[in-house]
Amino acid sequence: MMRTEFFIAKRYLFSKRKMNFITVISAISVLGVTIGVAAMIIVLSVFNGFSSKVTNILIGFDPHIRIEAKGASRIENPEALLQTIYANGIQDASAYTMNKGMLATKEVNKVLFIKGVDENNIEKVSGIKKYTHYGKFDLKDENGFGSIIIGFSLANSLKVFIGDTLTIVSPVGLEYSLTQFIEPITKQFIVRGIFDSDNRDYDSKYCYISLNNAQSLFKLGNTVNGIEIKLPDINESDNVKIRLQSSLDTGKYDIMTWYDLHRDFYSILKVERWAAFIILSLIIAVASFNILGSLTMTVIEKKRDIGILKALGATDKMITRIFMLEGIVVGIVGMVAGSLLGLAIALGQMYFKIYKLDTTVYRLEALPVELRVTDFIFIPLAALVLCFLASLYPSIRAAKQKPVESIRWE
Repeated sequence: MMRTEFFIAKRYLFSKRKMNFITVISAISVLGVTIGVAAMIIVLSVFNGFSSKVTNILIGFDPHIRIEAKGASRIENPEALLQTIYANGIQDASAYTMNKGMLATKEVNKVLFIKGVDENNIEKVSGIKKYTHYGKFDLKDENGFGSIIIGFSLANSLKVFIGDTLTIVSPVGLEYSLTQFIEPITKQFIVRGIFDSDNRDYDSKYCYISLNNAQSLFKLGNTVNGIEIKLPDINESDNVKIRLQSSLDTGKYDIMTWYDLHRDFYSILKVERWAAFIILSLIIAVASFNILGSLTMTVIEKKRDIGILKALGATDKMITRIFMLEGIVVGIVGMVAGSLLGLAIALGQMYFKIYKLDTTVYRLEALPVELRVTDFIFIPLAALVLCFLASLYPSIRAAKQKPVESIRWE
């Protein structure tokens, strides 16, 4: 029975002897669905590309999980905490300190974040060594001088390079030095490496020194500010966080995943993605209204055909399915064509860099694109559902036609 209904629906759509107004509207509907699906795939692929690019940059420096003491307190016994972490099946973890200080040269002073890290373990939890393009990541003291790693933007603003000397001024006890003529805590450092992270915030606001020097400069004793953890699979971050929460005192520690550390950014990105999805869905919605209009006019034009079919024994459900299939066929053709068009344009951007970016402004050579299977599933399905809903009213109206009245006035 379905073959008969599909055959009639196909005849109404594609086997017309001449091009009429209804056929033109149907063609416009297919084109609208095609453009809508293609636009959504392309735009969401660009969102995916930017999201992955930013995530790679952030994860290159930030850990998958970070444990900090609550409030402004510090972790008093980091070794015991590390043993608890290792007992949970985690292999890569390292203690760190993070404090604000002033970096000074003869000409320029800069206030920035000074991060103290364990040189032996830093590579396990951060990609900083990989991004150190000038010099090398070496934090060992030499002849009374400490070693420091700074960002490319910071090096440019301070006008220093490998081998130059900088002075770190600690804010600890600074207020007493102003009233009691006590010298502030300072230490000279030699620039051993310069990193370039493709992130100006990191490159201009952070520098790295050894954990021992940081504890000495900021009067931390044996305490640290936190523990950083890296996992073999970043997607396991939430599961590991839950496991650690059951093992550690959550009233004493804050446990944050990489997503928690950048929640504001990812929340905005998620809202923008949904906003783009909804706005671009309007293109398909307009095409759906065209389907509704063309099918309604088809029902009026085929009033006599409907009467004859009913007189021959066609049921209301059969008539409904004939016209519903017309809308579904339009949706299927549009979604397949749109998916192929979107795929072609996205692949063209990926491999041929069709839309280039100004490298003096952006750190990207071209607009980033990333294809995801889920986009090619949910976007065409959304288009098909809209086309199906648009075909409901004309189909039901066609089924309500009375055969005698349909034939009498023809």
